[in-house]
Amino acid sequence: MATEVILPRVDMDMTTGTIGKWHVEDGATVKKGQAIFEIETDKSAMEIESPTDGVIKIGDAKVGAVVPIGSVVAMIFGAGETPQAATSTNSSSSFSPREKVADRPDEGLTASSISQVGLATSPSTALRAPSPNGGRATNENANIDQRATPLARRLAHQKGISLSAIKGSGPHGRIVAEDVTNAQPVKIAPAQVSGPDASTIRAMYAEGSYEIKPLDAMRRTIAQRLTQSKQTVPHFYLSATCIIDQLIAIRTRLNAHGGDAYKLSINDFIIKALALALQQVPDANVTYTDVGILHHRASDVGVAVSVEGGLFTPVIRSAETKSLKQISSEMKDLAARAKARKLQPADYQGGSAAISNLGMFGVESFTAIINPPQATILAIGAAVERFIPVNRQPMLATQMSVTLSCDHRAVDGAVGARLLQAFQKLIEDPALMLI
Repeated sequence: MATEVILPRVDMDMTTGTIGKWHVEDGATVKKGQAIFEIETDKSAMEIESPTDGVIKIGDAKVGAVVPIGSVVAMIFGAGETPQAATSTNSSSSFSPREKVADRPDEGLTASSISQVGLATSPSTALRAPSPNGGRATNENANIDQRATPLARRLAHQKGISLSAIKGSGPHGRIVAEDVTNAQPVKIAPAQVSGPDASTIRAMYAEGSYEIKPLDAMRRTIAQRLTQSKQTVPHFYLSATCIIDQLIAIRTRLNAHGGDAYKLSINDFIIKALALALQQVPDANVTYTDVGILHHRASDVGVAVSVEGGLFTPVIRSAETKSLKQISSEMKDLAARAKARKLQPADYQGGSAAISNLGMFGVESFTAIINPPQATILAIGAAVERFIPVNRQPMLATQMSVTLSCDHRAVDGAVGARLLQAFQKLIEDPALMLI
């Protein structure tokens, strides 16, 4: 009996998915576990594997098609079966994606607790684009970003070009990199501005003095989720100054010993220290939901990674159990995949705490916005040499300012203070991380 290939839900809020790429051709022989196609989301591109061995028959879900979650996008025929497309009243040549029963949220969780899954899982609010091929159902619901390849979106952002002004030459009118390369930036005059801010823009800025870069799906998602966080999560902030001369000395020794095998960063020590501090102060290793406060056993620490047009916060799972070398290697891999937009939802969802480090930009101190459902985020400033008094004598020390943002619904002031105190003790005396 033929096996259906289903378009899976890779983000909790997804209702449709975009076929980014087929790794196999129609009629090809596939093996179980082999990557057969790719789904694009606002945050990543995920490869979907074949559920069985056989010969694949691809339906109307071609590259660029936007189809409902749970739809059948292909069939795999086993030994002795004749590969043929399932019939459909909507298609004369091949089967169209067929919807299956929609997934239902787990019982016992409220809608608001389910929605608290972080920046990456909010639905895109990007503008809808007209159908590029005269009205196919798979493209009528495609938004502008989904009609463009990831490379095309990146090039458009770099050149300041609106994707809505580009006609795609790819399959089903999809915008490819060459289309963006050949396009010219279009300045948008005030008369073309629409929406609630249109009159304000016209009143405040002279015609021809600006151009508009339309919001892409990632920027809209970030804006939506961080606005929601700042409006609904009661933040409070705690700051401390850490002396990190011992950390720097130990890092230098370890890197000299490691040679080409590894190269530890200060951030690796920070991840480890925060993970251990969360274990020492378990009341801070929590997340808030409408169902109740979740107390986590492991320290899953998110780390903000800046990418073109936005950011990701991939999570180091059970960081308290991993060596500095393991953390360093895993963080480099996550950062590389984040910049390539290849993270999977499991890489960035969840976690109870996060780290945002702007020290490399010379920023000495700042406060960070909590990324729900996480309950804390630690903002790391630059390491700066200053003279401090020791026994009434000036001593040169390397200081690093840190600021902890806490969700007061789940973490009280004294609990946050104990967490910051535990972190400071570990970061100032890294040998304690070995205990």
